[in-house]
Amino acid sequence: MDAAGNPYSPGAGTRPPLLAGRDDLVTTATLALTRAKAGRHAKSFVAVGLRGVGKTVMLNKIRELAEAQDYHTVSMEAHDDASLANLLVPRLRTVLIKLSRIAEAAEVGRRGLAVLKNFANGLKIQMGEVEVGLDFKDAAGTADSGDLSNDLPELFVILGGVAKSKKTAIVIIIDEIQYLSGEELGALIMSMHQISQHELPIVLIAAGLPQVLGKMGQSKSYAERLFHFPRVEALGHEDALRAIAEPARALGVIFSDEALEEIYQVTAGYPYFLQEWGAVTWDLAESSPISKDVVLSAREEAINRLDESFFRVRLERMNPTERRYMRAMAELGAGPHTSGEIAKMYGAKVTTVAPVRSSLISKGMIYSPSYGNTDFTVPLFDQFMRREMPVFQKSKNIVIDAE
Repeated sequence: MDAAGNPYSPGAGTRPPLLAGRDDLVTTATLALTRAKAGRHAKSFVAVGLRGVGKTVMLNKIRELAEAQDYHTVSMEAHDDASLANLLVPRLRTVLIKLSRIAEAAEVGRRGLAVLKNFANGLKIQMGEVEVGLDFKDAAGTADSGDLSNDLPELFVILGGVAKSKKTAIVIIIDEIQYLSGEELGALIMSMHQISQHELPIVLIAAGLPQVLGKMGQSKSYAERLFHFPRVEALGHEDALRAIAEPARALGVIFSDEALEEIYQVTAGYPYFLQEWGAVTWDLAESSPISKDVVLSAREEAINRLDESFFRVRLERMNPTERRYMRAMAELGAGPHTSGEIAKMYGAKVTTVAPVRSSLISKGMIYSPSYGNTDFTVPLFDQFMRREMPVFQKSKNIVIDAE
């Protein structure tokens, strides 16, 4: 097939040609956006799922929906090297400057900028150049205590008031939300609680790994009542087949039923893996219909691409001890596994390896689906670990072959 016309798009956050199986999420987001802009209560949501299931793609789609409704969007990705306040300030500044330049919203927009300046000063954040004339006396003492849990809710209420005065709305989009600290999550939850109570037009749409559920619940017990937590999972059988078949069919190319079934089986329906297998199979195929034999011949290249683009980058974030822990998990299979089982396979006491487990959770490599259990955040990572480290050393002088 013509490689230049390959319809599949494996990549981090890259929109697939067909967004299959996500209609419910799109509907939920559209409803929240529409209600907030109309001045009605809108429940924010945090999409939860493993790596490679399309969470970032969903956030990008929601941002497009919001912008189509003339929302002001504040989009960011949380990570270890930046605080929530540092991520928020420059983006909120951009929104408030836009609003302050609109005649009918100029005064409240400028007051919002003054409060944002207070917020940045209180937390010692470099805000950058802001228009002169921000010395609003009534803004003094607002969001400037230096305590995030006090200041962020005050800032959000001011921000919501600015949006309401202009009859517009703001959506705050946060990817990788699990990297926020407990304090930051608590302040964010409190802020959205204030927004809900005042019925102000701000919606929070976020996505994160499964551990964010526990972190938010521990931070504020009412989080589960304030947010929806939709699960983003592997595609079901029919949606997975559609994700491969329909983009090809639109270009006049057909996959045989056996070829589609083989792709589904080897990818387990995970969207990123589907795109990678689809892309490799397309490039290898010489004619339509594409047969199962072509899919089988694509196996080595597809796995190599996944190892390089998806799996190995995560392995490189681990130190040798962490890699050994992950290899011990892989020896047990896909998961979840109890802490005791992993420790036994690793060759140490549970208490000895507990810090390793905690470090891997912090790095987003594993999570605890239930008390005492551990699972990979990356689908099929057990298979990768066995490919990458084919010989597993359980403990001194004991070696177990992977195969």
